[in-house]
Amino acid sequence: MLKLRDGIIELYKKVAISVPPDVEEAIKKGLSSEEDDRAKDALSNILDTIRKSRQESRPPCADTGIPIFKVKVPRGLSHPEIANTIREATALATRKVPLAPCAVDIVTGENSGDNTGIGFPVVYFEEVQDDTLTIDLMLRAGECEQYGQTYKLPVEELKAGRDLEGVGSCIVDAVKRAAGKGCAPYSVGVGIGGARDQVAVLAVRQLFRKLPDESEHPAVAELERQVLKELNGLGIGPMGGGGKTTALGVKIGVNHRHSDSYLAEVSVACWANRRGRLIW
Repeated sequence: MLKLRDGIIELYKKVAISVPPDVEEAIKKGLSSEEDDRAKDALSNILDTIRKSRQESRPPCADTGIPIFKVKVPRGLSHPEIANTIREATALATRKVPLAPCAVDIVTGENSGDNTGIGFPVVYFEEVQDDTLTIDLMLRAGECEQYGQTYKLPVEELKAGRDLEGVGSCIVDAVKRAAGKGCAPYSVGVGIGGARDQVAVLAVRQLFRKLPDESEHPAVAELERQVLKELNGLGIGPMGGGGKTTALGVKIGVNHRHSDSYLAEVSVACWANRRGRLIW
């Protein structure tokens, strides 16, 4: 597992330092269409930060966030052993990349100093039929976790019913509430289903999707496009300073729900939605 550990360390370095190409392209596209001078300046500064971080091999943001792993494991490989390898790689990457130490003990308030602890980093496993081990990593800024919202539909004050249109109203409301805080323009992940834990994880999983990606469900794909357009018409703009670039993408995941429960979780990521993949 030593080679895998070293591969994960390199994945950390790549993700921490380089904003994904699709995110950078979306920011450039936003800049080309902006008319507000403050928004243009904000997006230009973001692009300059991306270039400098790449040139100087340093993270574009001081907060390297919560490491979230999505791991597809071939049948027969040990999940606990891979989890332990990820933990070891995390501790070493904290020193080598370096990463900001962010793992704080809930009881004592002490920082572990190496981004490891109970449930830290976050790791989701999925067993697959092929022979390829696929490890996706997202470094999720802690501040962004403050601006997510959970909705129990229907929501009377939003006139949001138990349908996709109602979910769209909830997404817009969540972004309005965030109001640019947490470093807009956002990537928005949404999970729809019947259980709280289910929709929370599903929403975060959507943030692993590339921005040009569309839902396999035509009605959901259309909702993604419509809501993105509506978000960028709110006037919130980059960093909340006004403009047309409030969001870079909206990604929605769906599950079946219970007949009595209709929940939607809206999760936002800052412009530096840092993610990457290791195939082993």
